[in-house]
Amino acid sequence: MPPWGAALALLLAALALLVLLAALLRRPGRRAVGARTLPGAQGQDHEEEVDGAGPADQFSDGREPLPGGCRLICKPSALAQCLLRALRRSTALEPGPRSWLSGPHLQTLCHFVLPVGPGSDLAREYLQLADDGLVALDWVVGPCARGRRVTNAGGLPAVLLVIPNAWGRLTRNVLGLCLLALERGYYPVIFHRRGHHGCPLVSPRLQPFGDPSDLKEAITYIRFRHPAAPLFAVSEGSGSALLLSYLGECGSSSYMTGAACISPVLCCREWFEAGLPWPYERGFLLHQKIALSRYATALEDTVDTGKLFRSRSLREFEETLFCHTKSFPISWDTYWDHNDPLRDVDEAAVPVLCICSADDPVCGPPNHFLPTELFHSNPYFFLLLSRHGGHCGFLRQEPLPAWSHEVILEYFRALTEFFRTEERMKGLSRRRVSFLGGRRRWGTLPKREASPSSNLEEIFSWKRSYTR
Repeated sequence: MPPWGAALALLLAALALLVLLAALLRRPGRRAVGARTLPGAQGQDHEEEVDGAGPADQFSDGREPLPGGCRLICKPSALAQCLLRALRRSTALEPGPRSWLSGPHLQTLCHFVLPVGPGSDLAREYLQLADDGLVALDWVVGPCARGRRVTNAGGLPAVLLVIPNAWGRLTRNVLGLCLLALERGYYPVIFHRRGHHGCPLVSPRLQPFGDPSDLKEAITYIRFRHPAAPLFAVSEGSGSALLLSYLGECGSSSYMTGAACISPVLCCREWFEAGLPWPYERGFLLHQKIALSRYATALEDTVDTGKLFRSRSLREFEETLFCHTKSFPISWDTYWDHNDPLRDVDEAAVPVLCICSADDPVCGPPNHFLPTELFHSNPYFFLLLSRHGGHCGFLRQEPLPAWSHEVILEYFRALTEFFRTEERMKGLSRRRVSFLGGRRRWGTLPKREASPSSNLEEIFSWKRSYTR
């Protein structure tokens, strides 16, 4: 058989597999075991609600709909009004022609299964951590087809930190977001955990689901490289647990201007315990087993590798890897006490936009896995709920990027303009008070913000930051 014939046969087999999976997964929405009952939750079938008056409608809370049938769920505030105006002007939310990619499973599978493909130039840095572990930072340096734009008028280009999913797979949408951000004038950098995406595992310690300690050190290093640049962050799917944990633990000291989560997993423990539809469960599980199989010998002293690679669910795999360790075993309850991404959510002091879909086949129906009370009560959290998009999909017809990418960058722009206007108004108010006081009061110059690493030679030396 000629080479092109083999390639065609492989392509047809892949398409047949996609169609088979879509047919197998076309079933009513599942209810999580032990999931919270949220206000307005209905016991109707999820698939029947997507095209009609479904979860996206019952969560509207009386707000006017956005273009494309989307809804913004948040606590009323000046920032919420600014964001609502920006979304109403957004062309990315305008509904386009319905295509074969409109189904939730095809949106999800195209995102996770299709190869990334060529087209992005990455400059990798390995950062050695305090416990001698390694994480990787991939700086996206090209290509930029239509020229770079300026993100901050009169300021430095912003840094965009991108956190992939917790399974370590670099997807098409992550790279697509980075290339679009590069075109808009950002400095995109992708954070890879220990042992993920070619980052070597040099110590027998992996990063738990919601432990932000490695991310803290990586952000400290990014601040060292770009001390005056604004910092934004975007997370994908299960990787949102890491970003939300960081924002909760650091509070107002996170050094971030804004953050966004694409299809975040918010009720993580319930999500693990309920399980995913079997093709997604087995696919994610197989990917993790393959990634860790190269380190099986190194992990033998810390975990039962035989039981680990015999795991039949994501919960069993996670529990064996992080709870049933040989040196310091803990219970499943204790593990989530320290890794629940919403454990310190009240301390978060950075605006966070969560983009979710009502037909997400991985997270499940929104009335079971979205804690809407968080968005109704916390002024820093905003939920953009769409009718369609799958899990981390939100695809449009080629060559247009995913509409979620456009919305996120417009959201960051709206944040920048809002904070700049707030600072300008504060400055006018201070000058007015000074004038009415009868004498001019010279304000003291703001103290220069101390670098997050005051003694840089001790924290980051060329012996601890490796570049290739």
